[in-house]
Amino acid sequence: MTAPGRLGRVLGGICIAGYTVIDAGAVSTTPVLVYAAWMFLLQGPVMPLIALLRRGPRLRTQVWPVLVAGLGGGVVSLAAYGLVLVAQTSGATAAVAALRETSIVFGAVIGTVFFGERFGVGRVVAAAVVALSIVWVNL
Repeated sequence: MTAPGRLGRVLGGICIAGYTVIDAGAVSTTPVLVYAAWMFLLQGPVMPLIALLRRGPRLRTQVWPVLVAGLGGGVVSLAAYGLVLVAQTSGATAAVAALRETSIVFGAVIGTVFFGERFGVGRVVAAAVVALSIVWVNL
């Protein structure tokens, strides 16, 4: 792996740790629904702007075929995020964070099964590291 690739993974890990600590601290002082709603309200308007900047006028015709799936994905995302926040109110932030990252494993499996992506050595190693981390944190 190249140095920029390693740096990207380290920075990604730092970001994950950062938002996990911020979320845990926030739900210890704020009701979960209020915090989750604010996070979605603050981030929501940014996504259409990014899409417009990246796709320009083509965006208008690209939205309609996937609108229902996108809205459904948003509802599922809000529910999943809310459940993580509720779990973080238990005080077991490390265990919750480890379990939260199982989405990496599920994403790799879904990509392979449904989208024909290659489940190479890198994904197997990443899945094993995530699984072992979950076991280790919960010992």
